[in-house]
Amino acid sequence: MDLRDFYLLAALIACLRLDSAVAQELIYTIREELPENVPIGNIPKDLNISHINAATGTSASLVYRLVSKAGDAPLVKVSSTTGEIFTTSNRIDRERLCAGAAYAEENECFFELEVVILPNDFFRLIKIKIIVKDTNDNAPMFPSPVINISIPENTLINSRFPIPSATDPDTGFNGVQHYELLNGQSVFGLDIVETPEGEKWPQLIVQQNLDREQKDTYVMKIKVEDGGTPQKSSTAILQVTVSDVNDNRPVFKESQVEVHVPENAPVGTSVIQLHATDADIGSNAEIRYIFGAQVAPATKRLFALNNTTGLITVQRALDREETAIHKVTVLASDGSSTPARATVTINVTDVNDNPPNVDLRYIISPINGTVYLSEKDPVNTKIALITVSDKDADVNGKVICFIEREVPFHLKAVYDNQYLLETSSLLDYEGTKEFSFKIVASDSGKPSLNQTALVRVKLEDENDNPPIFSQPVIELSVSENNRRGLYLTTISATDEDSGKNADIVYQLGPNASFFDLDRKTGVLTASRVFDREEQERFIFTVTARDNGTPPLQSQAAVIVTVLDENDNSPKFTHNHFQFFVSENLPKYSTVGVITVTDADAGENKAVTLSILNDNENFVLDPYSGVIKSNVSFDREQQSSYTFDVKAIDGGQPPRSSTAKVTINVMDVNDNSPVVIYPPSNTSFKLVPLSAIPGSVVAEVFAVDIDTGMNAELKYTIVSGNNKGLFRIDPVTGNITLEEKPTLTDVGLHRLVVNISDLGYPKSLHTLVLVFLYVNDTAGNASYIYDLIRRTMETPLDRNIGDSSQPYQNEDYLTIMIAIVAGAMVVIVVIFVTVLVRCRHASRFKAAQRSKQGAEWMSPNQENKQNKKKKRKKRKSPKSSLLNFVTIEESKPEDAVHEPINGTISLPAELEEQSIGRFDWGTAPPTTFKPNSPDLAKHYKSASPQSAFHLKPDTPVSVKKHHVIQELPLDNTFVGGCDTLSKRSSTSSDHFSASECSSQGGFKTKGPLHTRQTGGQSSHGLGNSALSSAV
Repeated sequence: MDLRDFYLLAALIACLRLDSAVAQELIYTIREELPENVPIGNIPKDLNISHINAATGTSASLVYRLVSKAGDAPLVKVSSTTGEIFTTSNRIDRERLCAGAAYAEENECFFELEVVILPNDFFRLIKIKIIVKDTNDNAPMFPSPVINISIPENTLINSRFPIPSATDPDTGFNGVQHYELLNGQSVFGLDIVETPEGEKWPQLIVQQNLDREQKDTYVMKIKVEDGGTPQKSSTAILQVTVSDVNDNRPVFKESQVEVHVPENAPVGTSVIQLHATDADIGSNAEIRYIFGAQVAPATKRLFALNNTTGLITVQRALDREETAIHKVTVLASDGSSTPARATVTINVTDVNDNPPNVDLRYIISPINGTVYLSEKDPVNTKIALITVSDKDADVNGKVICFIEREVPFHLKAVYDNQYLLETSSLLDYEGTKEFSFKIVASDSGKPSLNQTALVRVKLEDENDNPPIFSQPVIELSVSENNRRGLYLTTISATDEDSGKNADIVYQLGPNASFFDLDRKTGVLTASRVFDREEQERFIFTVTARDNGTPPLQSQAAVIVTVLDENDNSPKFTHNHFQFFVSENLPKYSTVGVITVTDADAGENKAVTLSILNDNENFVLDPYSGVIKSNVSFDREQQSSYTFDVKAIDGGQPPRSSTAKVTINVMDVNDNSPVVIYPPSNTSFKLVPLSAIPGSVVAEVFAVDIDTGMNAELKYTIVSGNNKGLFRIDPVTGNITLEEKPTLTDVGLHRLVVNISDLGYPKSLHTLVLVFLYVNDTAGNASYIYDLIRRTMETPLDRNIGDSSQPYQNEDYLTIMIAIVAGAMVVIVVIFVTVLVRCRHASRFKAAQRSKQGAEWMSPNQENKQNKKKKRKKRKSPKSSLLNFVTIEESKPEDAVHEPINGTISLPAELEEQSIGRFDWGTAPPTTFKPNSPDLAKHYKSASPQSAFHLKPDTPVSVKKHHVIQELPLDNTFVGGCDTLSKRSSTSSDHFSASECSSQGGFKTKGPLHTRQTGGQSSHGLGNSALSSAV
């Protein structure tokens, strides 16, 4: 039997799974009194726990830890690595472990323990129940070594007398199993009666008639045996005394009684009154109540039985939690051999007199009663296993468990009466370094009772906080020209960690070569001398790093502003400013802007400007530098102005500098070309029939007192050359033959020559009439002049030879005379012209081409070099303007143009009047300089200049009876660059120089009309006849 029970030790009885992720239960069965290191079970094998991490596939090292209460002597031990359970040196005694209670075979004796599996990722709580099976280690014993029984002599055969039962602390088969009567002498026999509760009561059977007189005493032995292996037994002496006859035994009214008494019943409280009767009388009817031999000594201590009255009372304080049910056997005896028997069951009812019990067993071993956690421990870190219990019953024993105050911990129920103390959130050492809280267990009784357990938790610091600067951006200011090593500030950062995790070192980031930083103290100093003009602001970073593992760091931006000192003088953008303005610019107009800078800042760079040596011709704004004119410009009177400008800053002491300013007056196209040759509109030239093609037959020469492109002239025949007999050089004005003249060409030819300048934006034009008389001779000059006067009646757009040559000589003699006379005049004119040219050749300069426009312009040097012309200029008086015609070009409104119908008739007093001479001495020199600054780039948007505005009509001094031809407003006789000129630009912007070539024409819309001048009717050449076209 022993061998069989030993093999049962390795059997797994049951496995209850409450929560596969948290709690599991194992049940093992063992025998008591096992030696040390006997294996009981294997937790991973019995629960099929795998050591392989399902997520990573790697083997995990599990730790098995027995949760034990401090001071307890463990009955078993658990291998931390394998999870095997072994017995210890502490003996497991079932009778001692389960003392104080009557355990039947079906009532198990067990003890419980808890094992946790670590680490936290594999955490499990294993509740193990170990059932302790009884071992036959106790022999059954009678209450006394000598048992005395009195039997009346008149006892009938087969009468039975109870023998005090033997007791055995063992249970089941190891308990009392068999009684045997030794040396019964055939008078007595033994029978065993088994009660409903499983107790075996021995009874002595009278097998023969007794005769007290023959024998009054019988001495025998009674043996009791248990069912264990090996079997144990004991004997007692049974002494039977034969007494006198009392033939009626007492009788209880109730043989089975059940009563209830509260556990807080005071001493002396009546429990029950038992009553038995006896039919005998006298002494045989006197009943005595006693406890039966089976009543436990503890019960006899708690309850008192009145031997006479049968009243059971409480004689000591009751405790339901110690023993809830007391079974009391009461015997009522009248002195006879067979007393009456009654069984009283006393149920002790519960009173809430026990506070809950809190059993705190730590999973993380405490040090001096304090659990140490790292602040980096994850949420749900297990700290302790808490078991709560209450000895009370029902509602009084129902316990709830909670934490007294708000802390980052919680209780997680794993069984009805067990909880896991876990972290409920991440811990922060910097927030709270230590926690001390109570776990409260409270029952549901009224009033409620509670019990507390104090838990102390201290956190261990982790390097989880980087250093923090007091200011994320540190702004400093320091004056320039400082000394090296100058103290600037102390940079400070704090770290909420502790110990070495809070030791901070400082380090400069990039772009901080001008600074030094003490690594320990954070003192920032200047390592170089600052110059605000080189660098006004330094921006760099400072790193604060702690000494934790791994180290943490943070950065702050440092902005150092260098304050200005007045160590720089104002500086002009040019040492010599040159500005170009148009003549006729209104007074108080802006002519230029002086730009001056100062590398300093603030008041040190506040510059004030002033003119040093100007005769109040200009006004200078002292702050903006804008120069405005205080005079009206006339290039022909003065072409440039020069003065000095002084700039002074606002520093202390102030600094100053000077610059030179030159104002150049640029020409405006405000003068029309002036005809020098031919001397008058009534002169003519003789073209002999013998002239060969290419020979010069006449010359047209004009000058323009403007400069540059405004003085460049172009010559064009616009009418009178329908046969293409003549050609005019557009540059020199020389008229040459294209073909050899024939007899059909003999006669007077009137050429209308248009002289236009190349001014911008609009050129001005002048018309001159050139009369050519084709004949061998010009004998009668008066006749030719008469013909010339008569041509004035013919419109300018018609050839005077279109009407059957009305002006040819009527006879050859007249022609010859006219030719001779004309030749003489021509010879004289040529002689005078040559003389004038030779005299003024050294004074004549070619006009320069310049860019004209509404913006500032620079002269085009290439055009200046390539466009020099040797011409003489003479300023003609206004009275001579009637000798040529100037027509303003107008853009036609329609594609169809009708020819002009008009005539020119000159008064007789103008026939001999010559065109005035040009005064070359008054011609102004050019004011364009090759290296002049371009104000379009310098001050184009800040100082806008007004466009060049020329008056639409130049007044003309007209004498009485002068007849001029008028043209309608939409005539195209004189054109600008849009219709009559071709513009070529030397630059892509609107400040470059340009050229205009005039291509005049005589197309107009509508008939000619006349206007009255001086009270007489006359024909005109258009709205701008004999005037300057704009």
